[in-house]
Amino acid sequence: MRLPESVRNIKLPKMVKVTQEFDDDHLEDTAAAVRETAAPFAAEMKAGSTAAVLVGSRGITDIDLIAKTVVEVLKEAGVKPFIIPAMGSHGGGTSEGQEEVLRGYGITEETMGVPINSSMETEIIGETDDGMEVHFSKPALEADYVVPIGRVKPHTDFTGFVESGLCKMLAIGGGKHNGCSRIHREGFPALEHTIPDSAKIIIERVDIPFGLAVIENAFEKTHTVEAVRGRDFLTREPELLKLAKSLMPRIKFDDIDILIVEQIGKDISGTGMDTNIIARDSFGPLPGAVPRIQRIIIEDLTEGAHGNAIGFGMADFILRSALDKIDFNATYTNGIASGNTNGMKIPVIADTEEEAIRAALQTCIGIDINNPRIVKIKDTLHLSEIEVSENMLDKVNNALF
Repeated sequence: MRLPESVRNIKLPKMVKVTQEFDDDHLEDTAAAVRETAAPFAAEMKAGSTAAVLVGSRGITDIDLIAKTVVEVLKEAGVKPFIIPAMGSHGGGTSEGQEEVLRGYGITEETMGVPINSSMETEIIGETDDGMEVHFSKPALEADYVVPIGRVKPHTDFTGFVESGLCKMLAIGGGKHNGCSRIHREGFPALEHTIPDSAKIIIERVDIPFGLAVIENAFEKTHTVEAVRGRDFLTREPELLKLAKSLMPRIKFDDIDILIVEQIGKDISGTGMDTNIIARDSFGPLPGAVPRIQRIIIEDLTEGAHGNAIGFGMADFILRSALDKIDFNATYTNGIASGNTNGMKIPVIADTEEEAIRAALQTCIGIDINNPRIVKIKDTLHLSEIEVSENMLDKVNNALF
């Protein structure tokens, strides 16, 4: 990459490791907590019946332990559970791809002790008041019960009374590729309506004895697990969302010239990087939100992303090593299904971190180019240990952290 000598000759600032402090309250025994909250609901289910347990593609801490415990609780109640990958268009929108995603989380037929049905076939079970068809997994419909497991958290593309959580697991996860594509055709701003409206139809048509809501703290440790009766999803989930938002981590600086992100991926966030953390989506900076970041550099794609590079389009520069990991079929399948072409665009490519930083500095507006404010994070999930340029230490010393 050819850069002006004025940029090549800049002495880049020394980076210093700092620790951001967040509330670390969490469950000491997640399995016991799952069992305690789920067992009373499982006891109400008919012995000998079947239950489709919906498990998604998000990187939930201990998801294998949580799913295994739910399966065990159902078995102990005399129910015959099986697992359905509930992840919309993820995994390339294929049965094999979605099983591979679960395998990456340690969820297999062998580890769970139950079958996994990854069929992508759906049925239309109704329409919303706006006339939108509601798809749902055919194998799930053939079960006596459906039990979704989902992390409740702020969504990366919209704000609503329900965002990511049990309702989304039903509407988009359980809707498979067909349902995901249909909902996203209405556009991202409409998700605050289309998700709960679709979930309402599913809740009315499907027997959901309970769903397991999971909330994590800023350190990605399990803070809360709660079994919620299906008919209560639309009233209880908004309350759980408020708790989840209060526990979110953040980057504790208002203004950053360059943010370096070591890795992004679908296992980190649906958008690769959590838009709530970087105050930016694939259409640009979020108005009035902080931190205000001029340029973002991405260095790698997580192994758990399985080549899905959704989120690259939010960055300004990427390293060539990250580019080489892209599975374009998986990326395009997800991006087209979600109706967002910006998120899968390829930023400027640099060979090294230093080259990317120098190129980014050349494009920043109104900064002290000889004294840039640079922050480096592992990803948008892990924000306790970060690196900052020396000139930002005054913020740290002023008890910001």
